[in-house]
Amino acid sequence: MDSKTAGQIEFAQALELVAQRAVSDAGAASVRARVPLASTDAVREELAAVAELADLIDRGKGISPQSVPDVRPLLEQLEIPGSVLEGAQLSELGQAVQAIQATVRDLDGLRQDGPRIHALVVEPPPTTLTRRLTAAIDVDGTVKDTASDEVARSRRNVRTTRDRLIKLLDSLIKRFSSSVSSAGAGVTMRSGRYVIPVRSESHARVKGIVHGESGSGATWFIEPEEAVTLGNELGACEAAESRAVLKLLRDLTELARPHAAQILEGWTMCVRVDDLYARARYALDVGAKVPAVVEAPSPMVIRIGRHPLLLAELETVVPFDLETEANECVIVVSGPNTGGKTVLLKAVGLINAMAQSGVIPPVGEGTILPVFETIFADIGDHQSISENLSTFGGHIAALKAVLETADDRSLVLLDEFGTGTDPSEGAALAGAVLQTLCDRGCITVATTHLSQLKQLASETAGAVNASLQFDPDHLEPTYRVVKGIPGRSYGLAIAQRLGFPSQVLKLAQDLQPDSERSLEALLADVEERDKQLTAKAREIADASARIEAEHDGLDQVRSDLGRRAAELDEQARDIELNGRADARRFLLDARKRVEEALGVARAAVSEATAKEARKLVEEGVQGEGAALKRLEHEARKKGWKIKGPRRKADQQLETPDVVPSVKQRAPLVLHVPERAAPTEIDLRGMTADEAEEAVLHALDDAVVADLGAVRIIHGKGTGALRERVSDVLSRDARVASFHNSPPHQGGWGVTIAEFKT
Repeated sequence: MDSKTAGQIEFAQALELVAQRAVSDAGAASVRARVPLASTDAVREELAAVAELADLIDRGKGISPQSVPDVRPLLEQLEIPGSVLEGAQLSELGQAVQAIQATVRDLDGLRQDGPRIHALVVEPPPTTLTRRLTAAIDVDGTVKDTASDEVARSRRNVRTTRDRLIKLLDSLIKRFSSSVSSAGAGVTMRSGRYVIPVRSESHARVKGIVHGESGSGATWFIEPEEAVTLGNELGACEAAESRAVLKLLRDLTELARPHAAQILEGWTMCVRVDDLYARARYALDVGAKVPAVVEAPSPMVIRIGRHPLLLAELETVVPFDLETEANECVIVVSGPNTGGKTVLLKAVGLINAMAQSGVIPPVGEGTILPVFETIFADIGDHQSISENLSTFGGHIAALKAVLETADDRSLVLLDEFGTGTDPSEGAALAGAVLQTLCDRGCITVATTHLSQLKQLASETAGAVNASLQFDPDHLEPTYRVVKGIPGRSYGLAIAQRLGFPSQVLKLAQDLQPDSERSLEALLADVEERDKQLTAKAREIADASARIEAEHDGLDQVRSDLGRRAAELDEQARDIELNGRADARRFLLDARKRVEEALGVARAAVSEATAKEARKLVEEGVQGEGAALKRLEHEARKKGWKIKGPRRKADQQLETPDVVPSVKQRAPLVLHVPERAAPTEIDLRGMTADEAEEAVLHALDDAVVADLGAVRIIHGKGTGALRERVSDVLSRDARVASFHNSPPHQGGWGVTIAEFKT
């Protein structure tokens, strides 16, 4: 892209918008110096790095670029052997070194999240150089008193000698009368020497060296002879101080000289980071999306494109979409003068030029930009009196340059194509140029008012008409690009709205060729139909959006119901587990009381003890019945279904009769519901909880049946059932002992429980 094209599309102004976001002058200058690259890989890498940093900044993980001064002149001076940098220059050098080291630390922290940004890191100058410079030189370039022992000593001598000299001169002033020195006079300096002011008529009364007089001549400034020696001593001290400072500056310069190349490399890194930061910040500020870049020749697709300069000036900018199909390369844009055709041309040029310069342009998702080797633009009036160039001549010169070099890797932007001369000749020449560019495969965007070019675009393979939509009711541009339809000029309509005489307008309409009137009528009909179709499409889109919103609402309801169902299932599982635990606890308590009662009953030897045993048994059975009734109530309250035979509300649990007979000394007989008492149970396939219930039932049956032992088969497996069986047996007071079965009868896969006699 040559300088004329860059000027016509206002490329420098667009880059300035980006440069304003840099933190240093050098970083801003780096942005301003950017030019479009012709390498697709290089453009992709630049845009990817910008997108990477923009994402980090957006997530709060970005870096803060350092404001680094331009130290290149200082580094050039360092290359001269024996040169010595001033204090201010060394201060700038120290600031640059500190900025380099801070940037390196920031980049090291992005090794994982920002590999492209981390790739900019370089080896920083040693920290010893930074410490030495900051310890010796103030920010303003002043050498610190503590910079070296020699500087400290010499400055101390200067201060001491100066104080002595000023005290001496003060004492001399006090000795003089008011006729010699005016009241309020004090020590001052002239020609680098400390002096006292003396009235001119009394100067002979003060012996010493005259160093000047006041502007009026009324006062002479004299260095008394008593102070000359001390003044000379002060001069010697100041000279010693200057030598000490010069020696320090020379030492610091020599310390920095070997690292000049390293400092330059680090400075360049800081500028690149600042440049990259400015571009990333711009992309975030304008909401730009990274375009896909492809090798040219290739179709160009711009989605939600916005003119960068308008975006900076206006609160609202109407975006545009522009696309070339695979078999298209020339787009002829027509429409009224106020429709924004030139703005569209410049926006297309800027979007491509910025992208190829490593700046993410203000475009949306889905944008595809070919990487052009050259970008040409012929925009505006080229008239020049100094160059004896007419408007048409300027256009011809620009077109000649385009035709000499443009090919299928070129972007060509032509404004008001074919104007400036006879319309028929201009249209013929413009048509020939368009066909030539189309044959070469150049992507070309041209604006025109000429009907012949509109017709040519509709008849030429590879060319297509487009228009910038205009509101005919309000005669205002909408800036919406409509492809496939040429635009009307609206010249007479605009003139009418501006108050042009009606009789003149009617005469103008009559003077229009029939073909022009027919074309305008046809375009008006097409625009009206397009307007209707657009309105219909908007209605459909709104309806689709409402349906989509309703679907989203239903999906949300389904999601909420599903989540609620899952929560209820979880609560039901918790309730069931808690219910089982409660039931187990109730029944175990009841069984324990029954077992205690049975033990007492067996041991009863008198009628009194037998009655007590019967009472305990009845209480135990009633307790078990109450536990079952409570369990049933809790289950019904929780909505559980009760399986098995149901009792009537007034039906009582039968309690076993205990009928002792002390007189007959008959044995104690317990009448309990009969149930089978197996000598062996098989727990294999059960869960641990199920196995525990089965073992407890077996123990109950065995005790009632007065069995001596029970054989429990739990299998070997993981050992979980075996552990649960052992736990149950060890807690049961009725079990005297338990052990594994002999190896030939199941081994440790079977446990034998023996009861107390």
